[in-house]
Amino acid sequence: MIRVFLIGLSLFALTACETAKGAGKDIEKAGDAIQNAATDVQENL
Repeated sequence: MIRVFLIGLSLFALTACETAKGAGKDIEKAGDAIQNAATDVQENL
């Protein structure tokens, strides 16, 4: 029973890690888009 629980916990941890990595990439892309938009506005002033 403990072995099944530990395997499940390990799989959950790996999945959560991958999800956080994907979210980090999405947030980084959004930040880049905002930065590019701000640069465009400054250049047009």
